[in-house]
Amino acid sequence: MLLAMDVGNTHTTIGVFRNGDILRRFRLTTARNRTVDELGLLLRQLCQWSEIAIENISGVIVGSVVPPLDGALRAALATYLRVEPLFVAPGIRSGMPLRVETPHELGADRLCNAVAAFAEYGGPCVVVDFGTATTWDVVSAQGEFLGGVIAPGLEISAEALFTRAAKLPRIELAAPSRVIGKATVDSMQAGLVFGYVGLVEGLTRRVLEELGGGTVIATGGLGRVIGRYTSLFAAIDEDLTLKGLRLLWDKNRPGRG
Repeated sequence: MLLAMDVGNTHTTIGVFRNGDILRRFRLTTARNRTVDELGLLLRQLCQWSEIAIENISGVIVGSVVPPLDGALRAALATYLRVEPLFVAPGIRSGMPLRVETPHELGADRLCNAVAAFAEYGGPCVVVDFGTATTWDVVSAQGEFLGGVIAPGLEISAEALFTRAAKLPRIELAAPSRVIGKATVDSMQAGLVFGYVGLVEGLTRRVLEELGGGTVIATGGLGRVIGRYTSLFAAIDEDLTLKGLRLLWDKNRPGRG
């Protein structure tokens, strides 16, 4: 079995693979101050609850965009799961040429998304990942990573509104039945959700114009929320980043030349 971990700024997603298929998925809050023991015990408890024998986990791959957590996580995996993890880092074999000016700055999650999207959907393609930030990852017809776009995520935008406007309440991120709100809450929901749909559609169409067309895939925690209100997405694949981690493991696993 392979344990794949996508460590994001807000959430950590874990997938357990066997023969290329995902057996279990977990979604946790990313806590940067967790100790080695806390991380290790949490991972062991998740495995035990899911009836996954620790000794059957033969590999671990981690894609992290939270460097302060990496050392504790590496030690926890080695100590409690007895497996030395492979981290997605500059120089990892991906089979995808990086046609960008600073390839060493490319986030692990974005590389995973691009590799998985090209393998599963072909190119040219665009991945829209709804996380703490919303990112657009662009892949050519030849399977080259061409670059992308980074924008504040929907939850960041909502938090800024709540924080900076003293009289506005915290609300659920759900779309109202109409755009023209009759009260404060539905007016805010319309502005946040429908406004964000407009941002996503506008940026995606500009990307597609420059690319010359392509398949658009959505992923991330809010992908399905936004996907209800736009027809741009050919697919919504919540496991895309985990699939990319598995593909990178296959290309880089110990013993492979």
